[in-house]
Amino acid sequence: MSLTTAYIGLGSNLGDRRAQIEAALADLGRLGGVEVTAVSRLIETEPVGPSQQSGYLNGAAAIRTTLDPRRLLEAMHAIEASHGRDRANEQRWGPRRLDLDLLLYGQETLDEPGLTVPHPRLHERMFVLGPLSLIAPCAIHPVLGVSVQCLRDRVAARESEYRARTACWEQ
Repeated sequence: MSLTTAYIGLGSNLGDRRAQIEAALADLGRLGGVEVTAVSRLIETEPVGPSQQSGYLNGAAAIRTTLDPRRLLEAMHAIEASHGRDRANEQRWGPRRLDLDLLLYGQETLDEPGLTVPHPRLHERMFVLGPLSLIAPCAIHPVLGVSVQCLRDRVAARESEYRARTACWEQ
């Protein structure tokens, strides 16, 4: 079986966030056909979505896997469920104990019910690109054809420009 490098986004904003992410990483490492090869530092981020929620801890992990994307995603969802996540009954972009997102799977592109690779909002989110750029700055987005570092820099520039314009309006 061939090994594929994949990248997973990690997040939590309920309970002991760091412990939950660390436990999820251990769970990933115990999966057959998965080896965790790198983990970014965790960063504190503001939530996206409803404002009445706590800040997130976000990170990213690199893995080498023999699992196909669907089986990997199913295993990730099982890990989330084992940590108390109920995808069927949760609020979209609401608080969660654990969030595992399949960001990239080699250079594959997939758009199937329940599975889109690369992650459809990867290129827009600093809370994903920041940690991912720490472990995989040269990874290429298979649709956009640019590196993770380039995507991170683009989002940072847009956010900086927005803050500058907003500051001018407030004066």
